[in-house]
Amino acid sequence: MHETDITVVQPERLHDLIKNKLMKAGLPEVHAEETARHLVFADASGIHSHGAVRVDYYAERIAKGGTTLDPKITFEKTGPSTGIVHGDNGMGQYVCNQALNYALEMVEESGLAFVGVSRTGHSGALSYYVKKAAEKGYVALSMCQSDPMVVPFGGSENYFGTNPIAFAVPSEDDTPVVFDMATTVQAWGKILDARSKQKEIPSTWAVDKEGNPTTDPNAVQGLLPIAGPKGYGLMMMVDVLAGSLLGLPFGKSVSSMYDDLTAKRNLGQMYLLIDPARFTDPKEFTKNISKMVKELHEIKPAQGFDQVYYPGELGKIIHDKYMAEGIPVATPILEYLESDTVHFDQYGGKGAFAK
Repeated sequence: MHETDITVVQPERLHDLIKNKLMKAGLPEVHAEETARHLVFADASGIHSHGAVRVDYYAERIAKGGTTLDPKITFEKTGPSTGIVHGDNGMGQYVCNQALNYALEMVEESGLAFVGVSRTGHSGALSYYVKKAAEKGYVALSMCQSDPMVVPFGGSENYFGTNPIAFAVPSEDDTPVVFDMATTVQAWGKILDARSKQKEIPSTWAVDKEGNPTTDPNAVQGLLPIAGPKGYGLMMMVDVLAGSLLGLPFGKSVSSMYDDLTAKRNLGQMYLLIDPARFTDPKEFTKNISKMVKELHEIKPAQGFDQVYYPGELGKIIHDKYMAEGIPVATPILEYLESDTVHFDQYGGKGAFAK
């Protein structure tokens, strides 16, 4: 397998290319602006699985009617600290950013916000949302369901999705600690990124149609949960909290990302925001978080490691570097973004970089 060439792109240019492509597909400018901002954040953080690699899939779904272009987003407050945002299957990044704003208003008022997002499209990297909440001083947890692409522990057929979880907490120096993970060994987007770059994957990530480990990203039929039964349990927890709790489809009934791009996704997401001041001295709290980070940095590294990093720290380091020096993008993806096409036959259909 020959690796695809990489081109370094300045963040502002990548943002404009993504925004323009989504608008060309039919997405309103304000929705395209938020989505582009989100995807650039993902690529700049080294989360290429949720960055520009997704654009042709998004654009095709938009063009084919699988995304509501003018969603009627409403907030149903169900209690002093609870509520549901009904997203009308709008663009996931836009809907879930709006939902975060409702959650931020609620946590400011009551000290706690548990907000579900019902009927939204694919919402991208969860770290984007929890980081924004932590920057405002709140502890934040988010999770979302996804379509069945994971072999459950002991099984041979896909049932749950990659069902990611993200966590963020403010620190003393205004740099939040942000942790974002799929409940699989790797996210499906990592398979897409490997396909776009024509790179092999580790044999521990996924299985082929026979249920055997594979290093070929194009042969992947199912992903593997982290830590066997433990990751499997976390997947179920996410599907309950971000799906069943909102009355949405679950497990193998969650809509496929790629089978029918004219259909709405009806996905669920949830936010839990906590105001530290309702439990402790907020200044002492952030001071202790910073102290924890310092103590982690001071731990003697194991052989083969330069230092101990706090969870998510490498993503921050990458983000700062790429925002200053430019973001590496697979050249075929860049060529697509620069092209005039919004139709996908020449790319193989169903989002050639994301199928």
